[in-house]
Amino acid sequence: MSTTKNEVLLQADKLTRRFGGLVANQDISVTLERQMIHVLLGPNGAGKSTCINMLSGDLPPSEGRIHYLGKDITALTAAQRSQVGIGRSYQRTNIFPQFTVLENVRLAAQSRRQQPWSLFTKAMEQKWALEKARACIDEAGLGKRVDWVSGVLSHGEQRQLEIAMVLATDAQVLLLDEP
Repeated sequence: MSTTKNEVLLQADKLTRRFGGLVANQDISVTLERQMIHVLLGPNGAGKSTCINMLSGDLPPSEGRIHYLGKDITALTAAQRSQVGIGRSYQRTNIFPQFTVLENVRLAAQSRRQQPWSLFTKAMEQKWALEKARACIDEAGLGKRVDWVSGVLSHGEQRQLEIAMVLATDAQVLLLDEP
């Protein structure tokens, strides 16, 4: 019997996060491999979101190191981690409710390829971004809602939209906080 080990994408070693005297996470070590699904389970207040926030760069660890594809990314911001291939969704829905489903996902697709200030300048001219957005919308199960204004979607559909947005960034690691 032969076993092949998947490529390690994200590795955290002894992550600890303190808020004053409160220790939210202590000595967390995790290895995320390509094409694997990992689940972080625990009761409310157990520190799951804090852990995801450290992995995504939204919150720096008090101690420990984080490596992505073998490179130390502990000091990188969330925006920098997104650029190298770590995508995430948040506990609270994080969309542009006044934009259509297609516009939300198109902007997410463009965010990885362009400077942030150029997102709106030639958005509709970029065929590749529209094609990518449509494919991700279909993959997330929202193909019939592509032209809907996002704010009228149900909560579950808005979560699907967020997943489509993360997929559109071509992230290698998807961190989903209560999807």
